[in-house]
Amino acid sequence: MATKASTFRAVNTRIVDSPLAPVVDDYRRHMNTRGYAKGTQHQYLGCIAHFAVWMGSNNIALDQIQPDLVARFIDKHLPVCRCQGKVQRIPSQIRAALRQLLSMFQEQGIATAWPVPDEVELELDRFDTYLHDQRGLADNTRFQRRQIVGDLLRYQYGEGRQLCPMKVTVLRAFLNERLERWSPASGAVVTSATRAYLRYRALQGDNVDALLPTILSPAAWRLTSLPETLTEEEIERVLGSFEPPLPSRLRGAAVAQCVARLGLRSSEVVELELEDIDWCAGTVTIRRCKSRRVDVMPLPVTVGAAIAEYLKDERPTCISRRVFVRHCAPVEVPLRPSLVGRVIRDAYQRCELPYSRVHIFRHSLAARMLDAGGTLKEVADILRHRDLDTAQIYAKLDERRLAAVAMPWPGSAS
Repeated sequence: MATKASTFRAVNTRIVDSPLAPVVDDYRRHMNTRGYAKGTQHQYLGCIAHFAVWMGSNNIALDQIQPDLVARFIDKHLPVCRCQGKVQRIPSQIRAALRQLLSMFQEQGIATAWPVPDEVELELDRFDTYLHDQRGLADNTRFQRRQIVGDLLRYQYGEGRQLCPMKVTVLRAFLNERLERWSPASGAVVTSATRAYLRYRALQGDNVDALLPTILSPAAWRLTSLPETLTEEEIERVLGSFEPPLPSRLRGAAVAQCVARLGLRSSEVVELELEDIDWCAGTVTIRRCKSRRVDVMPLPVTVGAAIAEYLKDERPTCISRRVFVRHCAPVEVPLRPSLVGRVIRDAYQRCELPYSRVHIFRHSLAARMLDAGGTLKEVADILRHRDLDTAQIYAKLDERRLAAVAMPWPGSAS
């Protein structure tokens, strides 16, 4: 049975005698700076050693490495691999190891034969720049619109095809397909993104007059439904569901406190930085909110205690200034807002609650404020709405004030 030392020597020998030899030390440093555990580093080196052997047997040079070559190794070689000796053959591990190799090449500017992005991706990059520079949209909104418009462009052109003028029939077919499967609210997002793209094309000189009438938003009247809310008992159940041995439970508990007690959006939670919390003054500064303004909010004791416990007992040591970070390498990569959704959904399931959305906590915070005698203006300020009209829907939750203005039902005795 081979020892760890002999296996390590075999891995080193394969890499040293391969086209990857000039970059192996850089790869080790790349993994070290991202906080990979020693065992993971050894596994990843074994993966790229297998890749290096395959490169050597196929006379592939270092400057020929590109994503397509990696995909060819994983999809074509691994299923029929007959390489001699003990080599890593687990596709998921090899994919992760080679992803870090490609990332290192990009960061260091190592010249490789990178494929030219197709016309759709280039168009989406230009559209995203327009949304950021001229429309001033938030990152999440731009990401959402980019995905929808990308689906639209590939629906007509296909991967790698040249862009050509859009046809009314294709646009209508795309919208019909999406609107049949999506709710009215989600359908409105699709039509809004499509209109934004056509307006962008109009600025580029395209004639979109025949296309715009095709985009009809589904019926979704404002203020027609009651906001979904949680009871205080349900909120306490969710906040109390982060018990051992739950992985990353302190991070999950602090994230849930930020959502439930501060009413933060998912993007605002993951973008909180250490400097945003003033422990002496008991405040938290929200710098990257949807309204693009800076807000200073009081930091509730329970929220501060949960964050402090996470920072002291669970947060990995890293150079990132974000409050909440990844707990597995690469720890420096920022968390995505989807983490907050996953944390809250898992908590709902543990509590056997029939909910799925994070936004319910904002509705619940508004309802509690109104029950305590707060005004719609105070609700709009706490939830950081740019327009007071956005908070109007919460007026339906203020039963105390609604009862004061209720009129007798026509024909009733009173």
